Amino acid sequence: MANPDYLKTLSPRPFWFRKTLGFLALFFGSTIVKIKTSGKWNLPKTGPYILASNHFSYIDPPFSVYAAQKPISFLAASDEPIKWYFMWAPHLYGFIPIDRNILAPSTIKKAKKALKKGEILGIFPEGTSMSAHLRKPKNGAVFLSTIEKAKIVPMGIHGADNAWSDLFRGIRPRVFVNIGKPFGPFEIEGEKSEKTKKLDKIGKELICRIAALLPSNKHGAYAGEKQIIKYQKENGFYP
Repeated sequence: MANPDYLKTLSPRPFWFRKTLGFLALFFGSTIVKIKTSGKWNLPKTGPYILASNHFSYIDPPFSVYAAQKPISFLAASDEPIKWYFMWAPHLYGFIPIDRNILAPSTIKKAKKALKKGEILGIFPEGTSMSAHLRKPKNGAVFLSTIEKAKIVPMGIHGADNAWSDLFRGIRPRVFVNIGKPFGPFEIEGEKSEKTKKLDKIGKELICRIAALLPSNKHGAYAGEKQIIKYQKENGFYP
């Protein structure tokens, strides 16, 4: 098991190396897993932008890379251990360490650097801990969007949480990756309380936009929100 002290030393691998690994993701998604990607037309042709996805499985990142077909600088929690059999992925691909309790200056600096270089920043707004349904977001994705004026592209991934069990049963897993219409960036001004209120509001919009890309039984804390139908129409398809 990799401990937090080690995880905090990691960084995204060089761009060319991550690009090479992207071909492995394409191979993985074309042979071992059946992946259906919808909404690719919603992806901006160039960066920078923030790719924000739900997080139902430890193996969500490879599916994000498969769908984007470009290197991604992921933000991932470094304040809790990762089991050894999942450690190969962050060690191989690298990530920007983030403490879920406080957004450290070093994390902001590395994230800003990636965006300034025109890269894609991958964030799981709900945090690193897994659930089978959507939960309330943290404000990191929205905050980074505002300071670097980067658009946010919502993504919904479902089926990955059953991929391992299907493989062990000899079944080729089916995973669905849906990409929504970009939105933002936003201007956040005013007193601290006003900024927090605005960040919370945009954070809710982000999760509702992700919910619009997932089956209704995955909407969790946002089940029944009327905004979801509106965003599905904007996206041009239904999950």
